[in-house]
Amino acid sequence: MISGFNMDAFPVQETAAKLLAGDRAALARAITLIESTKAAHQTVAQDLLHLLLPERKAAHRIGITGVPGAGKSTLIEALGTMLTARRHKVAVLAVDPTSSRSGGSILADKTRMRNLAANPDAFIRPSPTSGTLGGVARRTRETMAICESAGFDIIIVETVGVGQSEIAVSEMVDFFLVLMVPGGGDEIQGLKKGILEIADMIVVNKADGDMIDRARRAAGEYRAALNILAPSNPDWRPPVITISARTGTGLDEMWERIEEHRRLLTATGAYEARRRDQAVKWMHEMIDDRLKGLLGTNKQVASRMPDLERRVRVGEMTPAAATDEIMACFGKR
Repeated sequence: MISGFNMDAFPVQETAAKLLAGDRAALARAITLIESTKAAHQTVAQDLLHLLLPERKAAHRIGITGVPGAGKSTLIEALGTMLTARRHKVAVLAVDPTSSRSGGSILADKTRMRNLAANPDAFIRPSPTSGTLGGVARRTRETMAICESAGFDIIIVETVGVGQSEIAVSEMVDFFLVLMVPGGGDEIQGLKKGILEIADMIVVNKADGDMIDRARRAAGEYRAALNILAPSNPDWRPPVITISARTGTGLDEMWERIEEHRRLLTATGAYEARRRDQAVKWMHEMIDDRLKGLLGTNKQVASRMPDLERRVRVGEMTPAAATDEIMACFGKR
C-alpha cells in the first residue's frame, strides 16, 4: 500500500490523468511503483509509461557529479532556486548510496536541500541505488520520463560520485557537469581521465573568501588537461569556470554555458541524435533487466545455482563453465 493505493490494483488511467495535470502526490506514487521490484508492479509501470510517453514534453536533463564534499547539494539547491524564480519547474533525482550488506539507504537529500524541497515548483526524489552498477538508481530513466509527464522542464540527476555512476548518468542526460573543489595542487591527480572525457563542463566550486586564488589555479589546471584531450563532440569544447554555490557567484554564467550547449547542439542536430541513442540504450537496458529477471525466476536455474556457486568458490568449476550450465538450464525452460 502507498498513500491509500493498493499497488496490486494500481489505478493506471486515473494516475496518468493526475500526472498530466501536475499532481505531485500522483507523481510520488508513480515513482514508487516504478521502483518496485515485483514483476507484477513492473508490468503495471510499463502500462503507465505507455500512456504517458506520447504526452510528455522533453525536459532539459542535467547530470551533476563531483567528489565528496564538493558541494553538490548546495549547488543544486542554489541552481534550482534560481531556475524556479525564472518560472522553470525543476525535478531533482538524487541517487543515494545503498548498503550492499543491509540494503539501507541514507536518503538525506531533502534535509540537505530544505529550501528547495519546500518550493512548490520543485520536486526532490531521493532514490536508493538498490545495488545497481555504479550507484545509479535502477529506474532513473523511467523516473525522468514520469517527471517530464508531470510538467517538469528541467531534471537534475545527482550521482553519488563513485565507481561507474558518472558514466552511467552521462549516458542518460543532455549535459554532464563535473563539480570540483580547489585543493593543494593535486587537482588533476584526483580527477579520472574518464571523467574529463565525458564532462560537458567542469565547475570549480567554493571560489570565495581566501579560496578564490586557489580555485582559479585549479581551473587553469583543468583547462590545460582538457586541451590535450579530443572533445567528445567536435562542436563543443567543455568550458571550465569557477563559482561559489554558497554565495551564488558564477551561477548565471554556469547556466548560460549550459543553455549555450543546448542551442549549439540543437542547431547541429547532435542534441536530437543524442536523445535517439539514449532511447536505444534504454531499450537494451530493459532487455538486460528482463532477462536477468527471467533467470531469477527459472526453477531449474534456482535449483542448480547453490551447487554451481559452491563449485566456483572452491575452484572445482570455472565461472565460464558455470555460466554455460546456467544458460543451458535456462534454455530448457
